[in-house]
Amino acid sequence: MSERPALDKNLDSGTFRKFYYLKEELVDFCRKNGLPVSGGKMEITDRIAAFLESGEVLQPSVKPKAKNSIGGITLDMKIEPDFVCSEKHRAFFREHIGQSFSFNVAFQKWLKSHTGKTYGEAISAYGEILAEKKKNKTTIDPQFEYNTYIRDFFADNAGSSLEDAIRCWKYKKSLPGRHRYEKADLSALSED
Repeated sequence: MSERPALDKNLDSGTFRKFYYLKEELVDFCRKNGLPVSGGKMEITDRIAAFLESGEVLQPSVKPKAKNSIGGITLDMKIEPDFVCSEKHRAFFREHIGQSFSFNVAFQKWLKSHTGKTYGEAISAYGEILAEKKKNKTTIDPQFEYNTYIRDFFADNAGSSLEDAIRCWKYKKSLPGRHRYEKADLSALSED
């Protein structure tokens, strides 16, 4: 098994992108090398790759702050542009949906892509999203490699333990290339 190289400024960007690093490791590298630490894992990864390739320091993407002056939310009120999941919104949805309400990823995406729809329509969409989630396997965004790996591991190895899944994940993330589950990863369980 090839060892994952240490993340330092002497690493080339191609090798860096082949291996899996925790977000904490990426942020630590940024701090040590004067790079901005804000943004999601994918944005930080791109920033480090650019730095390793050219020494260029990419600045974080700036998103305009949403105005939080919507007043009281009503069912017929329209979803504002640049929607932000605030406590005011959470309270509104809990009042109309119930205490089990949460801003799941699919619902957040729906809200952000349906500016101009009403909050009443959002409540209906939430119910549809939950029903769809129960019927189908949900899509996991690409930055959540661990979650995707663990789900795929259990789909192929019903009855296995989480400990086995994590052991295979640790083996896989130490390798260059794709970090998706493959049957061959089970070899990690026989290594001792």
